[in-house]
Amino acid sequence: MSHTGPPPAAAPAPGAATTAHHRLSPAQRKAIVAGTIGNTVEWVDWALYSIFVKIIADEFFPRGNEAVALLSTLAVFAVGFVMRPIGAAVLGSYADRHGRKKGLTLTVGLMASAAFVIALTPSYETIGFLSPVILLLARLAQGFSAGGEFGSSSAFLVESAARGRRAFAGSWQQVSVAGGVLIASLLGTVATSLLSDGALHSWGWRLAFVAGGLLGLIGLWLRVSVEDTESFTEARGAGRTRHNPIKAMFVDHPAAALRVAGITVAGTLTYYIWVNYLPTYANLTTGIPLSTALLSQTLCLIVFVVALPFAGLLSDRVGRKPTLVAFAGGFVVLAWPLLHLLRDNFLSLFLVQLVGMLLILGYSANCAVIMAEQFPAEVRATGIALPYALAVALFGGTAPYVTTWLHESGLSDLLWVYVSAASLISLVVYLTMPETKDKGFR
Repeated sequence: MSHTGPPPAAAPAPGAATTAHHRLSPAQRKAIVAGTIGNTVEWVDWALYSIFVKIIADEFFPRGNEAVALLSTLAVFAVGFVMRPIGAAVLGSYADRHGRKKGLTLTVGLMASAAFVIALTPSYETIGFLSPVILLLARLAQGFSAGGEFGSSSAFLVESAARGRRAFAGSWQQVSVAGGVLIASLLGTVATSLLSDGALHSWGWRLAFVAGGLLGLIGLWLRVSVEDTESFTEARGAGRTRHNPIKAMFVDHPAAALRVAGITVAGTLTYYIWVNYLPTYANLTTGIPLSTALLSQTLCLIVFVVALPFAGLLSDRVGRKPTLVAFAGGFVVLAWPLLHLLRDNFLSLFLVQLVGMLLILGYSANCAVIMAEQFPAEVRATGIALPYALAVALFGGTAPYVTTWLHESGLSDLLWVYVSAASLISLVVYLTMPETKDKGFR
């Protein structure tokens, strides 16, 4: 009797399953591109403050004591980080209840609005104490936005990836952060190189913030155009979303939350010193012109941004732990020689920045994916955002202030101890945590 049914399905070719785990679909690629661009323009607005911190000190605080004005401006920078845990709790919970897309749309709108406010706020000489008050409120709003941004964007990108490309996809979260800093650095380089000192203080720095706000509106448009992730959609369809994701995170996943904080300590401290603040620090300590320092930062950031996805691919191949251990161990060993090599010339600053940023690749390529892999979808944005934001507020937001205070107190030689100690804390976490490269993900 002849068989008239459909032919049996062919056995998958050797390696086909592995290929499927590593291949990104067109929809996944679109989501990663949209998520990356949207995140980039948000971080332009955040980074511009540290790029123009000395000018902001002159404009928003009384003149007469430059050290006090600079420390006051850095204090506003640090206070902005106080809002990051609050934003992480509120906006992370919002993204876990209502979707990554809605959470990300809200964060970029807040960040862009605050950038416009900073650009348009009159100087201290014009409106007195109201000037630093408005600056503080704008930075609080940006801190609130940034607190929710990291968890939502990390969850969105990692959830948008094929199984064997989670670190690669997550690395684009940090590509976008560094890309935002790079664009801000380019704006700073152009402004300080082409404008006179008077023009720069009068309107040049403000134009950079206006440009950042306009880019934020582009990010808002991109985020409105993408669909939510399959992980969140499935969690909502299965009724797994939580009314109170914060409580669920602490009750059901306390070890994972502590691990995220430990993972972040060294990463955020070294990132804010090397990627954000080193040009200003080098200008203060060695006298190198700010325009030269910003040029060095810009070139190093280009290398950093290009290398990040490759570091993500390396993590997908060899694992999260080896790449994280290389980062933290590198800073434990090299913090002293790197910081003592700083001189008032381009080459020394470039080498110090470049080596530090290459080490930071081990953290930045992994942070989104390793944190996302600690939690299920129903608490993922909150679980990433809140412990991360707390660690960033304590160690990242205070890094420029502590660094400047050490310099003003004649203790610059102790900065390496600060960096090495933080790196040692995270190194212990990396060595003792489980490997999650092949962990199931939902």
